Amino acid sequence: PHSGRRIMFSGNLVVIALIIFALVTLAKGVRVVPQGTEWIIERLGKYHRTLLPGLNFIIPYIDLVASKIITKDIILDVQEQEVITKDNAVILTNAIAFIKVTDPIKAVYGVTDFSIAIRNLIMTTLRSIIGEMSLDEALTNRDRIKARLKESIADEAIDWGLTIKSVEIQDIRPTPSMQQAMEMQASAEREKKAMVTKAEGEKQSIILQSEAQLEASQRQAQAQINLADASAKSIANVTAALGSGENSVRYLLCEKYISALDNLSTSNNAKTILIPADIQKSIEGLLGKKQ
Repeated sequence: PHSGRRIMFSGNLVVIALIIFALVTLAKGVRVVPQGTEWIIERLGKYHRTLLPGLNFIIPYIDLVASKIITKDIILDVQEQEVITKDNAVILTNAIAFIKVTDPIKAVYGVTDFSIAIRNLIMTTLRSIIGEMSLDEALTNRDRIKARLKESIADEAIDWGLTIKSVEIQDIRPTPSMQQAMEMQASAEREKKAMVTKAEGEKQSIILQSEAQLEASQRQAQAQINLADASAKSIANVTAALGSGENSVRYLLCEKYISALDNLSTSNNAKTILIPADIQKSIEGLLGKKQ
């Protein structure tokens, strides 16, 4: 009886083991793929097929899930790095890439790790693009850098079963030491501009003063000409009235003499006016009268 019981117990264990094995095998053969992912199946070490989202069945122990690929947009953050520009300036820049796996087979078998590959490709391409630019161009042409970067890595990404949706330059700035040098240069430029502006102002002032002096000289010369013309006309009028000869000359001398005495009397500096005692005789002499 004891032997029969042992045989029965052993038989029960075998049945239980077979049931467990069947359940495990069934569980391994049923695969539910979440939305937004695709699974790569290998059969005996070789690519067999790709499981799409939903309920799928595989052959347990023969088929193996080699890789689970995310088919949603993937965000790759490219670490900050130092880049040297064409004019030997050092700047810091980093980027962010938005990619999508469009061919899971190439993404798995075309490259060891497509995330690392894209990051390194962006870093090396970014260094190459900025290395062809001057510092000012690199700091002010972010859209141009972004466009060239996306265009340069697009072909490589296709070979890896990827599509580059977008590449954005997150930050691009000089290093602290370079920024300090730029600030010093900007300060020197401002001082230079101020000196140039001051020199231009002084130059314009000298030019205006010279022009003013020239205009004053021209006006004085014109005044002298006008005065001479007026004097000539006055002499002509006196000559016409008194006739030519000593009478007109004496008249003019007398007029000048009286005008000089008038100016002398009205001068602010004149405290005492000396009038010749024989002024009457002098005038009569000028007029040609005899005593």
